Amino acid sequence: MDLHLQDKAIIVTGGGRGIGAGIVHALAREGAIPIIISRSAEHNLETLKAINSEGYQIALDLTDPAACKSAVEQAHNILGRIDGLVNNAGVNDGVGLENGSYEGFIASLHKNLVHYYLMAHHALPALKASQGSILNITSKTAETGQGNTSAYAAANGGRNALTREWAVELLKYGIRVNAVVVAECMTPLYESWLTTLANPETMLEKIKDKIPLGKRMTTQEEIADMAVFLLSSRSSHTTGQIIHVDGGYVHLDRALL
Repeated sequence: MDLHLQDKAIIVTGGGRGIGAGIVHALAREGAIPIIISRSAEHNLETLKAINSEGYQIALDLTDPAACKSAVEQAHNILGRIDGLVNNAGVNDGVGLENGSYEGFIASLHKNLVHYYLMAHHALPALKASQGSILNITSKTAETGQGNTSAYAAANGGRNALTREWAVELLKYGIRVNAVVVAECMTPLYESWLTTLANPETMLEKIKDKIPLGKRMTTQEEIADMAVFLLSSRSSHTTGQIIHVDGGYVHLDRALL
């Protein structure tokens, strides 16, 4: 299926690794022009080299509010337009209730939520001009909880709320806003978390056993395929949707397991 993304300029935050890199690859396969924005130029360039097609990178730390404005300005200057924004950058940093702190909580919101708002805010004039779309990557932690991750769960609740709020506010401009919820997907960050556990292989098998469809992890490619579809005009009447690509992990009856 042709998604009509040829030559579309799409910003992908956190596009140097993991799910973001998967989205960059999927965009490139559709002929889009990804613009990666994340803090590691090394990872950004590795991903751009791997796609072997036109793409660009901007190495900035989006936890700095001023960097968000600069990132959008630089991205717009590259091609003179922005056709889509993928808010993806973030990290489950383990700021819990019992052992967390005000400082840690606020810092986590800047890592995981504030830049979602700022990137969309600064990109909005260009998105209005292109009648582009916004896609927010979010996490199941907002709905299921996880334990010891209050700030990340709160940030993802905010991402979901902003998806619906922006979909309403931007109707008049024809800008669609949707979200893809990630549950259990193998990424470099997920692998790093597993290595902190006493028995990572045993824990991974326990997690997979709780995933109803196929008892396996969701792949980055499956997340990316949904992402690029939602960015494309093939989903032209889809907005305000929070879509779970998770093998039924969040919603299906646990009695099935």
